[in-house]
Amino acid sequence: MVDKPQGWTSHDVVARMRGIAGTRKVGHGGTLDPMATGVLVVGVGRATRLLTYVSGADKDYDATVRLGVTTTTEDAEGDVLTVRDASGVDRAQVEAAALPLTGDVLQVPSAVSALKVDGQRAYARVRAGETVELAARPVTVARLDVVDVRTAQVEAPDGSTVAVLDVDVRVTCSSGTYVRAIARDLGDALGVGGHLTALRRTRVGGYALGAARTLDDLAAAPVDEPVTVLPLADAARAALPVRELSEPEARALSYGQAIGAGPGDEGPTAAIGPDGSLVAVVALRGTGVRPLVVFAPA
Repeated sequence: MVDKPQGWTSHDVVARMRGIAGTRKVGHGGTLDPMATGVLVVGVGRATRLLTYVSGADKDYDATVRLGVTTTTEDAEGDVLTVRDASGVDRAQVEAAALPLTGDVLQVPSAVSALKVDGQRAYARVRAGETVELAARPVTVARLDVVDVRTAQVEAPDGSTVAVLDVDVRVTCSSGTYVRAIARDLGDALGVGGHLTALRRTRVGGYALGAARTLDDLAAAPVDEPVTVLPLADAARAALPVRELSEPEARALSYGQAIGAGPGDEGPTAAIGPDGSLVAVVALRGTGVRPLVVFAPA
């Protein structure tokens, strides 16, 4: 895991990791906006085959929403569209407005998202001057806690000083949720507009920020040592349910053979051998459990 620095795209991180790891076989398990920092799950070598099981995991974020200002991108990287006095908004009103944005909701993604419209990224169409309207999509916001509220002063287009409100929130949400859109919808609900000014991802599934390393830290490792943030088995345990194998089961899976089914084997499961190594990712197929991806040598 990498603690992504601000201003870097996820692709930038992958490119840097290719240089650090000395291999082109590097990928990530879910894009993080350039403005954002925090957990970016990166796979190197064989670990890239686990990334498909990471991308759909739920996530935690710490974010700051500025109420009273809207921007073209719904975050701090866009041009200011409107500035409104938010001095009349208090914490109780913010908390009340946040409540309908939690649970299973239909969210309209940001127009500058990477979603495709007629084969082209939405953000590319916006940059080309087009007006893009995206359909609402079902997402789950399990938590939207208001952590802190404080006033700030900004300059309006006419040169006057306007009072706005900065709101720190803590979010737990499903994959595909846009925190920028939460900021936008919170501002709209309060009648003053809003945008995202800071975003830090603190968890992706079982991968927490405490285990992430900076690129500088990874680059400082000795060149003759492999780049490993998490051992493969630990990475699999963090992403998937686990089935502990007997020696005969581990041997069979390493040859691509099926083994008997057990409780909880329906979905993708990390199959861990008696020595603690990751043997395969398995799933129920018919009456037996078969490997989807084999990691252990036959």
